[in-house]
Amino acid sequence: MNLPREVQQAALDAVMAGRHSVRAFLPTEVPRERLAEILAIARRAPSGTNLQPWRVHVLTGATRRRLVAAVCAAYDADEAGHRAEYDYYPAEFFEPYLGRRRKIGWGLYGLLGIAKGDAPKMRAQMRRNYEFFGAPVGLIFTIDRRMGQGGWLDYGMFLQGVMLAARARGLDTCPQVAWLDYHRIIAEVLGFGPQEQLVCGMSLGYADPAAVENSLATERAELEEFVAFHD
Repeated sequence: MNLPREVQQAALDAVMAGRHSVRAFLPTEVPRERLAEILAIARRAPSGTNLQPWRVHVLTGATRRRLVAAVCAAYDADEAGHRAEYDYYPAEFFEPYLGRRRKIGWGLYGLLGIAKGDAPKMRAQMRRNYEFFGAPVGLIFTIDRRMGQGGWLDYGMFLQGVMLAARARGLDTCPQVAWLDYHRIIAEVLGFGPQEQLVCGMSLGYADPAAVENSLATERAELEEFVAFHD
């Protein structure tokens, strides 16, 4: 059915504006058919010469529990030697990025009642990442490590598609870089091939409306800060 352009625009704008990172989920299961729908539409993301460099591991039930247990055990043991396979963030933050990072961090901690310097509570909140924030579905995204930077740019468009398709269906997500530190454990549990490299994880499910952390509102820079119009 071809909807009027204004209706399509309003619907898309609402989905994009309504997407945000959720950090507390209800245990409500998500049907496999719904997950397949989301990934099927997200695969329409563009990629250079249609390479489609994405690979997705969908974790539910026993497999999800096994991965959560393995990574949480390593995190609780504070074992040495766990580090990200690639640098997601710069080696040293600088403005305006440092200020943005601090604002969202302290905004979340403020909602959760975590005081500055309260290392145990900060660490406990960080651990929630490795539980997929209670979401019934965990997604692990990988790429062939032989791909170039263009493949990673393509991947970002695919990830955005997954998140928007989920939001359009009343579901929420949280993309997670935290899983990178435990890529070796993830590879062992999920049986990665020798060329399979972890990109990121993602929690997916129904947001818990009673969780205060889900009220966190993030700001976006004004267009003047990042756009240059050349007439």
